[in-house]
Amino acid sequence: MRSHNSVRSAALSRGSFAKDALNCRPATEFWSNMAEVIEEKIKGYKTAPFDARFPNTNQTRNCFQNYVDFHRCNKALSAKGQETSPCEWYQRVYKSLCPISWVEKWDGQIQDGSFPGKI
Repeated sequence: MRSHNSVRSAALSRGSFAKDALNCRPATEFWSNMAEVIEEKIKGYKTAPFDARFPNTNQTRNCFQNYVDFHRCNKALSAKGQETSPCEWYQRVYKSLCPISWVEKWDGQIQDGSFPGKI
């Protein structure tokens, strides 16, 4: 069985990451700083609000509808030469609900002209 000193020596010989890990701040200081960072992120975090049209747990339709609404909004306001910033709300909602792989697939389908929704 290796002694604590031999483990420490082996870790120190591996490089700066191991040195940083062994010479880190006390755990209480680390966790208190981590809690502050998380609290700051939570303050600015916005996710999709409740939508009475989609009361069930499965939010697939809600995701798809907000994706389509975002693109419809962008298309309509761009055609009128207006600012598209009101459409950002739909984008924020679909980005918080939809898996990235779905969005990438739908973006590709829009480019190919094979998207199943009407935009």
